[in-house]
This record gives sequence, structure tokens and C-alpha cells, in this order.
Amino acid sequence: MEKRIINPWKWQDARNYAQAVEVKNVHSTLYVSGQTAIDEDGISSNADMQTQLIKTLENLEKVIHEADFELKNIVRLNVYTTEHSELFENFDVLQNWISTNGIQQATTVMEVKTLFETLKVELEATVVK
Repeated sequence: MEKRIINPWKWQDARNYAQAVEVKNVHSTLYVSGQTAIDEDGISSNADMQTQLIKTLENLEKVIHEADFELKNIVRLNVYTTEHSELFENFDVLQNWISTNGIQQATTVMEVKTLFETLKVELEATVVK
């Protein structure tokens, strides 16, 4: 698999995403459904944004690893939130996770009216190998 990052500017580098990601010679592609802060018994979290974001990242990691893919090969990460101000107050959690795992991805962040039950954040990923 070959991955090329397209960034015509430098400002997005501080925000830990790419303007575009080109992928060639892909062996396999994994489309991950939106992951949230739901525990192993299917109970939705009613915790604060930071706690939900951490649990959501853990769940995303679990699905990707279970599928035998690597986090560093996430090429698209969509972020949905019901509380954009709370998300951006805790955005360092997401940015540190991206940096720690060597991920370079295209990203969209979108505020939505509601998510399932008490959830505040949902992450949807595309991963290649």
C-alpha cells in the first residue's frame, strides 16, 4: 500500500489532519461504523465529553485491531459531536491520540443535533492495508 498526503498549506499540520490522502495499491479497505462511548454490555455513557472521547477512541481501536488493521493506516476520520465547544475544549485528547499512533488522515468535524441516547461524540473511520 502506498499513501501520499496532499497539503497545499502548512496550517493544517498543527491540527493533525491532511487536506487529502491518496492511497494506491491497496490490499484491503476497512469501513468502520461510527464508534461511540458504549460499554461492552451496550450501555451508552452519560459521562463528560473527555471521558466519552477516550472511551470512543478505545472502541475504535478495538474494532480496527480485531479486523487486523493498524491505526496508522486510518486514511479518513469523521468526527460527529452534539457539543462542538466541549469537543474542542478536549480536542487535545484526539490530537494526541492521532500523533501517538502516527496517523495522517483526512478529517471532517461536524456538529449534529443528536446522537444515540446520551452520547456526545462519534468517530467513523476508513482504514487501508
